[in-house]
Amino acid sequence: MTVWILTAVLAVSIVITGLNTFLLPRLKTDRKADRHPPSVDVFVPLRNEERNVPDLIASLKGLTAPNLTFFLLDDGSSDRTGELLTALTDDDPRFYLLKGKPLPEAWVGKVHACHQLSKNGSGEFALFVDADVRLAHGTVESLLSCFKRPETGLVTGFPKTPAKGVLGSLLIPMQHFVVHFHLPVLLANYTTFAPATAAHGAFMMFRRSAYEKAGGHKAVKSSLVEDVHLARQMKKSGYRVTLANVSDAVTCYMYETDREVWEGFSKNLFPGLGRSLPLAVFVTLFYLLFYTAPGIFAILVLLGSLEMVWLLPYSLGVVHKGIVDWSVRQKLWLCILMPASALMTVVLLWYSAFLGVFRRGFSWKGRVYK
Repeated sequence: MTVWILTAVLAVSIVITGLNTFLLPRLKTDRKADRHPPSVDVFVPLRNEERNVPDLIASLKGLTAPNLTFFLLDDGSSDRTGELLTALTDDDPRFYLLKGKPLPEAWVGKVHACHQLSKNGSGEFALFVDADVRLAHGTVESLLSCFKRPETGLVTGFPKTPAKGVLGSLLIPMQHFVVHFHLPVLLANYTTFAPATAAHGAFMMFRRSAYEKAGGHKAVKSSLVEDVHLARQMKKSGYRVTLANVSDAVTCYMYETDREVWEGFSKNLFPGLGRSLPLAVFVTLFYLLFYTAPGIFAILVLLGSLEMVWLLPYSLGVVHKGIVDWSVRQKLWLCILMPASALMTVVLLWYSAFLGVFRRGFSWKGRVYK
């Protein structure tokens, strides 16, 4: 493959990504509340989240929308999660603390926790957030403004996710990159075409009636990528899903250590491809050829082994990722590491495939799923 073919493919990829990025509605936090605002139930599952509880509660208490009720479920925590929840919410009658039931067979832990949460409250809308999410003050008002069309059943988005550590810096930004590049946003946001769907389970607001019609979390009880599968259920039920750029309003402190990054991506990558080995092979070849190999070419140029023109594919790959990093408020300098990010994504994909194919199980929050 010549340098010009590489360049042409990357140039087209940049155009596609730029268009998708432009089409994603940006969730802002300067919206004013409606004169007659609807009621919203906020649901938060927690399992061993003592490090997140103080900032989580402060974030929830800082929300400015009226008619909010908060339901927090302690899902069998072995740390001080329950103790901290009680201490930090007993002065606010809007908060209800729940104890999670034992995990039934064939259920994924978080999905079961969300299912239990959904049985509470009577709000017109249900907002599910993870314990590591922080919301800007006007986030709920902004979300409600996205539901003006009655056919909209779900609004979701990938939060701003600060990258920490070596693995975090290489892999966390790739979540946004994959969505902005590969998701056909026009189909995802303006049709009920189920295969064109993306969602982030840490931040999902449902119209309650649509959520119930789609079967709720019970309909995806055994899924490790329940967010995407639940979004597809919404579309199959006749509702639209809006994927928004929420990086101005929502921050998710998803992973604190490289080990958590490794376990988290191992759990999601292969299941996220539908456990398809042919698709995994295609993704591997594409990312190694168009994003990792140009990094090697760039090194060879610097060593004097290739002509300067071979810097072009690397430069375009950096620009490609830089567009996404800039759009989602990620550290912009991380785009220069695109060859290494692509390589590490492939490595984790095949480790994830190994765990899935050989039934070794995916580990998360002290539980193993096969």
